[in-house]
Amino acid sequence: MTTTKLIRYSTVLFFFITTGNYSRIAAQTESSLSFNASYTGDWVANLHGGIKTGSTYLGLANLKIGFDTEKANWWKGGLFFINAGNTHGGEPSARLVGDFQGVSNIEAGNLTFMYELWYKQQIGRVELTAGLQDLNVNFAATSYGSVFNNSSFGVQSSIADNIPSPIFPLTALGVSLQWNISSSFSWKIALFDGTPDDYQSNPNNIHWELSKNDGYLAISEWQLAASLFRGLKGKYKFGIYAHRHNDSTQIALHNHGIYLIADQQIIKTQNGGIGLFSQLGLTPRKNSNNYYCSLGVNWQAPFANRPDDECGIAFAYAGMHDNNGIGGELSIEALYKAQLTKNVYLKPDIQYVVNPAGTDAKLPNALVGMVRVGIQF
Repeated sequence: MTTTKLIRYSTVLFFFITTGNYSRIAAQTESSLSFNASYTGDWVANLHGGIKTGSTYLGLANLKIGFDTEKANWWKGGLFFINAGNTHGGEPSARLVGDFQGVSNIEAGNLTFMYELWYKQQIGRVELTAGLQDLNVNFAATSYGSVFNNSSFGVQSSIADNIPSPIFPLTALGVSLQWNISSSFSWKIALFDGTPDDYQSNPNNIHWELSKNDGYLAISEWQLAASLFRGLKGKYKFGIYAHRHNDSTQIALHNHGIYLIADQQIIKTQNGGIGLFSQLGLTPRKNSNNYYCSLGVNWQAPFANRPDDECGIAFAYAGMHDNNGIGGELSIEALYKAQLTKNVYLKPDIQYVVNPAGTDAKLPNALVGMVRVGIQF
């Protein structure tokens, strides 16, 4: 299925789910229906070490459609959302670097797929969401770390690589609930299909099957918006998850883990400031990647006349064992994000990967250069 066909299918499906009548929706106020498109492109060069030196290009295109039932004067607190995507181009980690954590968080091969398709209902302080969801949108996410390109600064490797997680690009059906207990404290819980359908049986992620052998992924997260320093922003998260599914011989397999995430502003300036972030993940030792930790610095608005720019440096370590004696992997990333216009940014990025651990062979340390371009409409 081509990108054009999937976008057309997504639009028709969206209107069918909401009303089944395009003209009726078109008659509503413009603010009730939103369309957003974005494109992210990475030029990646492995300059030294890894599997081999060389360069490649990869890209990610997204089309998002939202419909707000309250703005359409239907009922309060309802939101329908669709996100269709297409990834294309090279695979720098798989073909050049050989790292375990992934130097580019948009690497996925050549796919056209439904990424998100859900309905959210807010009732007072409670939000209930059902449908095709990305775990990392609402769980295990760091605000300050989101500017970095390495995949581990999104959902940490101790989650992504030990269980079949419903994350980019292969999401899964699930139900999630968020209770905003107060302005500073919230609790989230979700239940997902334990085994997302792979792209061989479900190439565009639009045909889903649920069976008892799939099992489940249950996750819960507590979030506290508080600061260690008066007058500065901070956010702290603690999460716990459990996974179960049956293997091909009908034997039940269990896994679980915990994670902690901290985002803390340490310096405040007129347009931004400097913030620290850290991630910690722990799982049983039966998992090869049984722990993960990170530490990073994010500087928002480093120059007074460029309030939308960001720069930073971060370290991510995936602790590993039972991987042919290769050991753990450390990724160091430094970047600068320059907001060129309201809709376009340029992000030069450099990463140094100590002990790339994504293959069965011991590889030399890799030096990776990257330039990311982002366009939003």
